[in-house]
Amino acid sequence: MTHLFIADLHLSPDHPRLVRGFLDLLEQYKDNNFTKPTQLYILGDWFNAWIGDDYTAPWLSEIVEHLKQFTQAGNKVYFQVGNRDFALGQKFLNQFNGQLLPDEFTLNIANKKFRIEHGDALCTDDVSYQRFRKIIRNPILLGILKSTPLSFRQKLANGFRKKSHASQQNKTYEIMDVNQQAVEKALSQVDVLIHGHTHKPMIHDVNGKPRIVLGDWREKTSEAMILEVDENANYQLIQWKIV
Repeated sequence: MTHLFIADLHLSPDHPRLVRGFLDLLEQYKDNNFTKPTQLYILGDWFNAWIGDDYTAPWLSEIVEHLKQFTQAGNKVYFQVGNRDFALGQKFLNQFNGQLLPDEFTLNIANKKFRIEHGDALCTDDVSYQRFRKIIRNPILLGILKSTPLSFRQKLANGFRKKSHASQQNKTYEIMDVNQQAVEKALSQVDVLIHGHTHKPMIHDVNGKPRIVLGDWREKTSEAMILEVDENANYQLIQWKIV
């Protein structure tokens, strides 16, 4: 079995090459078939924005169709929300038999514990973002937002993106990066930590334990850094070319 981890694709109709890169990835790993199925874990920011599971569009329908083919071939799809698509729910995933995971989740592979998460919760030095995250992820507020018209949610999402971009211009990368103590706490009960969000793919050594950072999908350089873990818990960051 192959465990495949990706994050920060930021798919949207404005970037069809990234969408095609994701569809190519599904095609590449789909045909492992039942003898060596793939478990695909998408660790947040799959989409550049998500305005609700009731949103439909031709480009999204194509993605769903390819995901159906992927799971029908004996593979699995798991998803954790990110800071861009925190409103994505099980209803959307049901279309292709996907599964929504909690914000932090532990996988057991060959007697090793792998903790997976998007990574934004580890950036505790960014106090203003953590405050916003706590508010916007409140289930009551999310429920109210999901009941509003799609057009309103689209305007709200556009506003969030603009505000986020403006806010980042005034912050140092150190502030927006992970906090060392938060990382050590996350690793305290597991063997390996896997996350995305920071867009700096690398394997770090944290007191003898690996922290594996996935890469964002980059249209300009036509590449992404994704992670493969085999059934023996051997892992490698590999470069995925976007054609």
